[in-house]
Amino acid sequence: MSTLLTKAAAKRVWFDDLNLWIELVDGRQLAVPLAYFPRLLNATPPQREQFEMSGGGTGIHWDALDEDISVEGLLLGIGDRTRRQASADH
Repeated sequence: MSTLLTKAAAKRVWFDDLNLWIELVDGRQLAVPLAYFPRLLNATPPQREQFEMSGGGTGIHWDALDEDISVEGLLLGIGDRTRRQASADH
């Protein structure tokens, strides 16, 4: 069950050397360490900038990096799941 009253949606996305920053439509800003998402951490700055917002800002997608991030998932503290799923399969 989600405690969010409205759909969390990104209005703007940007990066610094260590973080993915998201400004939400309600005015909040969220910084998430790039270390949570190895594909973004290992990408070049121009590759990080090649994203598109999906679902009215509820998701962020990097086609070239094969990365998809849910804004609601970020608010819930969910990072990259591909590593945990891969290690759980072994």
